[in-house]
Order: sequence, then structure tokens, then C-alpha cells
Amino acid sequence: MLASLQGKEVTIHFIDGTHVCDGILDQVDEQFVKYLTQYQTFVIPITSIRTVSIDIKERQRHRVGFAP
Repeated sequence: MLASLQGKEVTIHFIDGTHVCDGILDQVDEQFVKYLTQYQTFVIPITSIRTVSIDIKERQRHRVGFAP
């Protein structure tokens, strides 16, 4: 399943509640995932990953304030 996301920009959520984002899933192995960001390279064990998400559309922000 992760192999189909290889080469795409994804967000990885870990089982401890933290996440890494704005990176590319570079390599997928049976035990590890190699994740590249602009500044770092992560080698992540598969057992520490909770979910992997891919953003398919930019989220629209709600406007804050009062209309006249």
C-alpha cells in the first residue's frame, strides 16, 4: 500500500501523536520508509507509523471578522 504513494508528497502521523509534513516518500521497504524534506532525510520504522495522508486539495480558510 505504501509503495503506491512512493514519490508523492505526504504527511506521516506517528503513534505518539507527532507528525512530519511537506516531504516526499522516497523509498519503501518491508521495515523502513525513507522520507525526504527540504532540510532533512528521515528513515522511519514502519511500526511507528499510525497513518499516512496525502493532500489532494488546498484547504480553504474561513474568513475571520464581521461583514458590514
